[in-house]
Amino acid sequence: VQLQASGGGLVQAGGSLRLSCEASGSISNLRALGMGWYRQAPGKLRESVARINSGGSTDYADSVKGRFTISRDNAKNTVYLQMNSLKSEDTAVYYCNAWLLRLDYWGQGTLVTVSS
Repeated sequence: VQLQASGGGLVQAGGSLRLSCEASGSISNLRALGMGWYRQAPGKLRESVARINSGGSTDYADSVKGRFTISRDNAKNTVYLQMNSLKSEDTAVYYCNAWLLRLDYWGQGTLVTVSS
């Protein structure tokens, strides 16, 4: 499975961005994948931001609840992360992740920079 992330950039605090991650590859039913977003800020460990399973259930890090929304479009094999009310502490490289049973896939990171 290949994951192609896009949508990062520079935004002012309080602004919004939407990240996209398109999955492609050998798994016959990409809809079976759970998908999510992680982030890694400079000098910090990678952390989970938001996840959505194949049934559409979601979970979020406490730090982004109420501001970020994860969704998926199975027809496009794409997961989105709508990020609103961005804060400087949201600055990080965001990584797309997909999983199925014991299989785990990662996309390249996309940089989000929030200026204060």
